[in-house]
Amino acid sequence: QVQLVESGGGSAQVGGSLRLSCAASALTVTNYAMTWFRQGPRKEREFVGAISRGGSTTAYADSVKGRFTISRDNAKNTLYLQMDTLKPEDTAVYTCAAGRTFIATQVLANKDRYDYWGQGTQVTVSS
Repeated sequence: QVQLVESGGGSAQVGGSLRLSCAASALTVTNYAMTWFRQGPRKEREFVGAISRGGSTTAYADSVKGRFTISRDNAKNTLYLQMDTLKPEDTAVYTCAAGRTFIATQVLANKDRYDYWGQGTQVTVSS
């Protein structure tokens, strides 16, 4: 059974950093485009960023560009999201997803275009 398990969430102060992990089982991350989403309080799900199957291409939402970095450890079969210079508006539940197609924008990131989803991890940023 495929599982995507996020970890690394928690509380951070404004300007701080957190690194999220998304560990995959029964799924090889190099066979999928991996994506991070988030959903803040009273907000719609938001595309955060994605990495292509080959790992050579990444894409980010404008709201996190320059602050967040997606990476992947193929040996550990794990996806990461390094979040720096955190802001209160980054507060959300962060979820990873796996899909066959690399999707780089919110507009195209419909839920039905992803095959597998994790349960999410909470990130809270406070001043």
